Amino acid sequence: MNKYELAVVVNAKIEDDERAQVIEKIKEMIARFGGNVTDVDEWGKKRLAYEIQKMREAYYYFIHFESDATVPGEIEQRVRIMDNVLRYLCVKQEA
Repeated sequence: MNKYELAVVVNAKIEDDERAQVIEKIKEMIARFGGNVTDVDEWGKKRLAYEIQKMREAYYYFIHFESDATVPGEIEQRVRIMDNVLRYLCVKQEA
């Protein structure tokens, strides 16, 4: 099992419960493909380095999980088409 970190930038214009649902949906996807979520860091609302879809601020989340090498690709395919996710990045963490 490899360790990964998924950074997710979520739309700031949605309600708190909708934002929580987005993160829960991602956690459920990781579990569905055989991964194990170890930690979720919420950094809160931050100013973006550049404007994305006419927005200057967004919420940042970092989801740490363990999984096989095929899981990050599957997660990225599904996160890419989620409505309220502005940006994402999944990286493998070194041991």
